[in-house]
Amino acid sequence: MTSPAQAQGRPMWRSMLFVPVIVEKFVDAAHRRGADAIILDLEDSVPESQKERARGLIQDAAAKVSQGGADVTVRINRPWRQALRDLEAAVSPRVRALLCPKIDSADHVRLISEVVADLEAERDMVIGSTLLVPMIETADAFFRIHDIARADPRIVAINLGAEDFALSVGMLPEPEGLFYPKQHLIIAARAAGIMPLGFIGTVAEFKDLDAFRLTVQRSRRLGFMGASVIHPSQIQILNEEFRPTAEEVAQARKIVAAYEKSTAEGVGAIVVDGKMIDVPIVVRAQQALAREAAIAARDPR
Repeated sequence: MTSPAQAQGRPMWRSMLFVPVIVEKFVDAAHRRGADAIILDLEDSVPESQKERARGLIQDAAAKVSQGGADVTVRINRPWRQALRDLEAAVSPRVRALLCPKIDSADHVRLISEVVADLEAERDMVIGSTLLVPMIETADAFFRIHDIARADPRIVAINLGAEDFALSVGMLPEPEGLFYPKQHLIIAARAAGIMPLGFIGTVAEFKDLDAFRLTVQRSRRLGFMGASVIHPSQIQILNEEFRPTAEEVAQARKIVAAYEKSTAEGVGAIVVDGKMIDVPIVVRAQQALAREAAIAARDPR
């Protein structure tokens, strides 16, 4: 059965920018940064003494940061008493998704979804219209990624918080240690039909943009579809590297055209530019064209 959220179409997020909702100058500038989505943060960037004030800022901030067409998302807090107040403040037609940190089980996701459904009903929203992005940040939750990724129809993406996860595991957030857990998350996300978000590294490293670009290129090859960052200078790199290149699009069109021609003619073997083309390559080309179309609808070249 298709949920209302699925019926509205999956989001296309190459880039998601964290914005502390209590820092007015960051909120005011966010819509000019070019990110596909803005994450209004209620968690790590907001001191405990400012949590309640931050909640009161969400709706006005959502209106501001969406002026450039970005989807508005909100990162809530983990402790249940905090999370419930965050949900009360965040759920509205202005907020497309909630990022849920330190998710520990499928039941945890379903409880959040149940509360959100109640709030949507109270506010005359379509039930299921608020999407969820579980964040895996503990060693214990890591072994339940598969179940978490498919826990609820609202889930459209999943990521692994490198800093918190590394702390939980007792390692440094370096590519060598993150490679296996990040790749495992990609596989779980793909199996569940949702977006794997992230890159093989940590959001804390943003000064060396050339190195960051190489990290994103590698991460895309491994299967990631987008990522969240903390600095505006990283947005353009995410938008460029998580989009098929013009050359990739041209090659994909050539492959799909050759496949359609051979199918119409009843020919089994397909050769493009001297290379044998089989069905997985055709499907990958079709996926690239579909992704390019979705990106072009938001961000023409």
